[in-house]
Amino acid sequence: MTQALSDAERRDWLKLARTENVGPITFDQLLQRFGTAARALEALPDLAKRGGRNIRLATDAAVDKELADGAALGARLIASCEAAFPSALAALDPPPPILWARGRIEILDRSGVAIVGARVASAAGQRFARGLASELGQAGHVIVSGLARGIDAAAHEGGLPTGTVAVLGGGIDDIYPPEHAGLYARIVEAGCVVSESEPGRTAVARDFPHRNRIISGLSRAVVVVEAELRSGSLITARLAGEQGREVLAVPGSPLDPRAKGTNDLIRQGAALCDGAEDVLRALEGLRSLHEPDRRYDQGPPADPDDALRASVAALLSPTPVSRDELVGATGGPAPAVFAALVELALAGRCELLPGGMVSSS
Repeated sequence: MTQALSDAERRDWLKLARTENVGPITFDQLLQRFGTAARALEALPDLAKRGGRNIRLATDAAVDKELADGAALGARLIASCEAAFPSALAALDPPPPILWARGRIEILDRSGVAIVGARVASAAGQRFARGLASELGQAGHVIVSGLARGIDAAAHEGGLPTGTVAVLGGGIDDIYPPEHAGLYARIVEAGCVVSESEPGRTAVARDFPHRNRIISGLSRAVVVVEAELRSGSLITARLAGEQGREVLAVPGSPLDPRAKGTNDLIRQGAALCDGAEDVLRALEGLRSLHEPDRRYDQGPPADPDDALRASVAALLSPTPVSRDELVGATGGPAPAVFAALVELALAGRCELLPGGMVSSS
């Protein structure tokens, strides 16, 4: 379900998304409860106090600066409820609330294939990634990757003539590595660069899992070309599997550490990829990605009382459990338990995870 936002409403979405402890799941829950970002922002201080702590809202000055910085770069802010938001990304449950995009935004809605892999990649691996991207591009698919050294850069190069999307961990202007400034400029001209971080932000380690979620979310299939066993590319592959995307891996010599991750993916059930035809065959059998029907017009549920909130908090641990388990364990009404979890999340006392899971912070 899409809706048009006024400038003021889009600003409220950004302010809510930038408020501490408001991740994509909490954002989605707040909108389902209060209907609009403005009403959610009004309620946040009281909700966080119920959870046990005060909360710092994003400041108006910070929001205004982010909007001005994005406009100065020629970037566009897209809210997840808007028609311009990529449909594949909107199919995530939940999607990132907002996305900065710079370049040819229209290609974000074309069929995407992610090609990712080792930063310290072999010459053969880079050649394979470049050729695979070129062939898939000629078959009508947009190539998605992360602008990193090695396999990512080769994939972007191969996809440039037909369309490629670079997903950044930092802001939309955070070019890393710096030697990819020329490649970045060409992608802005012929493809698109996206980020959910504010312009001017330099990526840190915790940003890359979020970036990887967007890489897989924009794609119908993810191909891992080279990866060691502890590679971030394997995180992208895992996320793709959780999101219902196809996962393929290029096999390699057991003597090459860069093949251990891809060979292990195949051992775990990923499809083997030795050329574009394998990817195209996998895509033929992939079901359509449907956006969940989110209706942000529900009335607020019954508020949890102090006893229920305390009961929910006491049941949490670092081991994730499902929200439904918590409902059964407390015996409380599901809407009130879910509301208590949002309050605890806003207070930084629990973490709402994909798939309806939750853990203590």
